[in-house]
Amino acid sequence: MLLSRELPDYLYSLRSAGGRQATVNDRTLTRSFVLAPNALVEDWPVRAVAELTIEHLAPVLEQSPAVVILGTGEKQVFPPAALMAACLTQGIGIEVMNNASAARTFNVLAGENRRVVAAIIIDSAD
Repeated sequence: MLLSRELPDYLYSLRSAGGRQATVNDRTLTRSFVLAPNALVEDWPVRAVAELTIEHLAPVLEQSPAVVILGTGEKQVFPPAALMAACLTQGIGIEVMNNASAARTFNVLAGENRRVVAAIIIDSAD
């Protein structure tokens, strides 16, 4: 049997993610970030769901997503209802999950050519 590796037709793949780090392509990131299939915004200034504001969504919404995957660290933690409403009132779906689930979901949706953006919160407590 002949096996061939199928490469995605987008630039960035979220290979793994946990509470303290994530791997985008072959790079390890230790700070929160925003990821679209063809864009990476590093050093997103959010360290916990509790500090997340509507203003923090600007780099997420600049990517024109149809759905936002919010990775909240090791555990699923829901943001304030106003933040969820800010997406929903613009017709943008938002799904909240732990980072490992967010990585898997992002890759599936990106592989289906969906307009997905992942906002991944990394606990970079020093």
